Amino acid sequence: RGDKTLVDALAPAVDAFEERAAAGDDLDSCASAAREAARRGRDETAPLLARKGRASYLGERSIGHVDPGAQSTTYLFDSLVEAIRDDA
Repeated sequence: RGDKTLVDALAPAVDAFEERAAAGDDLDSCASAAREAARRGRDETAPLLARKGRASYLGERSIGHVDPGAQSTTYLFDSLVEAIRDDA
């Protein structure tokens, strides 16, 4: 976490999902919490300097932009919530 990679969105999303699941929440609540955590993690990458991954090649130019991997990870959780709700 903190290297401006997809992990900045994925790790908090997994943590949020597991926390809700441990509390006995249903799948939709778990996935929704994960999606919100992924979005927050993604947004928190914007002020960071990319230190790993492809974005690190940009150096200081990466500052001020969300990490593409974190954005893609957020799309996965958006799709998960949509799929769960479409199936209900």
